[in-house]
Amino acid sequence: MTRIGLACVVWTLCANAQEKPWPDPAFPFGAVYFRKSSPPEQDWERDHKTAAQLGVNVFRHWFMWASIENSPGHYDWRDYDRMVELEAQNHIKVVIGEIISAGAPEWMWDKYPQARHIASDGSEGYPGVNTGSATSSAPLCLDNEDVRGQAEKFLTALVERYRDNPATLGYDVWNEGGVQQCYCPATQAKFREWLKAKYGTIEALGRAWHRYSFGDWESVHPPRNTVGYPDSLDWLAFCRDDAIRLLRWRTELIRRLDKRNKITAHGTGALTEIEWRTAADVDSYGYTWVASRHGNAPWMQFQAVDLVRGASRGKPFWHAEATGGPLWMQPQVVNRPLEDGRSSDDKDVRVWSLIDMAAGATGILFTRWRPLLDGPLFGAFGPMGMDGSVTPQAEMAGRLARWTNAHADIWKSRPVKGDVGIVFVEESEDFNGVQSGAAGAYTQSVQGAYQAFFDSNIQADFVSIDDIGEYPMIYLPYPEMLKKSTVQKLRDYVAKGGKLVSEGCPGYFGDGGTVGTVQPNLGLDQLFGARESYVQFTPDLLTKLTLTVRGKQIGGQYFLQEYKLAGGKVVGQYANGHIAAVENTTGAGKTLLIGTFPGGAYYRGHAPATREFFAGLLDWAGVRQQVQSSDPEVKARLHRGAGGTYLWVVNPTRTARTVKISLASTFQRAVEMWQESSRPTVSGNTVAVTVEDRNGAVIRLE
Repeated sequence: MTRIGLACVVWTLCANAQEKPWPDPAFPFGAVYFRKSSPPEQDWERDHKTAAQLGVNVFRHWFMWASIENSPGHYDWRDYDRMVELEAQNHIKVVIGEIISAGAPEWMWDKYPQARHIASDGSEGYPGVNTGSATSSAPLCLDNEDVRGQAEKFLTALVERYRDNPATLGYDVWNEGGVQQCYCPATQAKFREWLKAKYGTIEALGRAWHRYSFGDWESVHPPRNTVGYPDSLDWLAFCRDDAIRLLRWRTELIRRLDKRNKITAHGTGALTEIEWRTAADVDSYGYTWVASRHGNAPWMQFQAVDLVRGASRGKPFWHAEATGGPLWMQPQVVNRPLEDGRSSDDKDVRVWSLIDMAAGATGILFTRWRPLLDGPLFGAFGPMGMDGSVTPQAEMAGRLARWTNAHADIWKSRPVKGDVGIVFVEESEDFNGVQSGAAGAYTQSVQGAYQAFFDSNIQADFVSIDDIGEYPMIYLPYPEMLKKSTVQKLRDYVAKGGKLVSEGCPGYFGDGGTVGTVQPNLGLDQLFGARESYVQFTPDLLTKLTLTVRGKQIGGQYFLQEYKLAGGKVVGQYANGHIAAVENTTGAGKTLLIGTFPGGAYYRGHAPATREFFAGLLDWAGVRQQVQSSDPEVKARLHRGAGGTYLWVVNPTRTARTVKISLASTFQRAVEMWQESSRPTVSGNTVAVTVEDRNGAVIRLE
């Protein structure tokens, strides 16, 4: 019998059986396995058996449109059918990663020339081989009705083929959540419709954009540079809305066709509202984070997991693409030490996985199970050997997989809410990118504030402006541009008793990127009890700026704003004696305004006094730190819930550490769940434990 005939018979038998799905794993643990070009077919059966024996319970495959629809209406499912068949045989669940955004079948390139992706410089993208899979596709835009219609036919066939298979766990509908900027005719038409809905008339648009000679709507085009603030900000907002529209088209289609299986998606743990908006539209969310691309600093991975946890708003989330192996010859790794994530051993796999879990992830999948054999990412990311052999990294992955699924109660408890919320404001991030060409200063300010809290083991959560009421204290980084609606939410938060700490120049630019004539802008002078007396936008000259706030000499960055009092009281000064920080009481809450950017300063240089200043903000706000560590390099997180109370202690260093963890509550008993040799003890509210290098302790507290 031919291979095609055999595959059809096998698939028909499986489909007719209509078996009931077996229970979902307590903790999904696995990897991306099949990307069409890799691994070799002769190894598939052996690889699945090996994975199952190690404890793997989930594989995700890239079901790539461009590799399946070989010609119009002809779908080649043979390899994917075999994958799902092998998963069913080995009790491994399947996550169907639909890949339509990365490119269409190449035959569509000539058939739909109007849908070709066009860059801001007018150049067209061309069909070619993709880095991530070493297979080809054509860059066509889903804003085009013809392309989206073909994509819908493919997605319908995909769902109908696999929805009833007992191995199917669900669908991953957006790989890494990228927002594209396409200038094709279809996208431009949708942009004009978006603008009509926002502004109503061409005259209103012209006034908002300071462009007075459009004539009619057909003369309106997306900006090709960022000289104009209002049009650039609108374009960025539209691109996100358009991406979410296409996401919802996929999720609604799949839910209409499949009432049983779940839908997930994953981003990259990036500072963008897309993280929050995508998570809101799916059943679970996830993230790609590989130390090889970002570095091995513990704060960086904790920050990525914490951001996705915040964006998920209580939904389960998973590490969709984790590091299990090396990364060679890519620009992100050049001039970095080997141990800085460029390569990894079993202890790296262990500690990175424990960081994921400590910060709240309830599933882990490696970016590859076996490394690719072709393309620029050859040999990358996978814990298995190039030949499919079991390495120490794979053995550790198996140990973690077995342990996580043997302790189902642990995952019924979740991380406690953080001591402070770091507020993400999309317009602030957008404006920094438009004004400076990239949102580097905004990102550094956010990450610097996070690091400063992290270095004192203060759990700082990332919070949307819509959710700030959940935290007694919030920190507002780099608020150079704020909308009126955002300012109103901040005012309401403080009036109800919230404690707001803001960096400098809050709302200097208002809606549309227009400077306010009174600073702080938009009535924030009343909220903060201060008026600007002097301002200086000289980031090149302020790299060594210092100021004294609440008795600590801290660093500043980027801009400098001096104040005169308007109801508040002085709590900080620059070296010249001018007012640098003002505290004010408003309603039931209070504010602290700092005239520069301590977050950015801490990102660039970790001054102890700045770290102490950030830690002292909890006392200022009357917030008690929930978990304190006697060793600043050993991190501890507390989980509570139906599964019990657990203390996670992670030692990312390369030496064993003995540490004392102080908690806000007292306990009578401490039971180690992971590292038997740690032997924790508890006395009142203090837990003492020894943690091996690049390891952790998971302690049930009773």
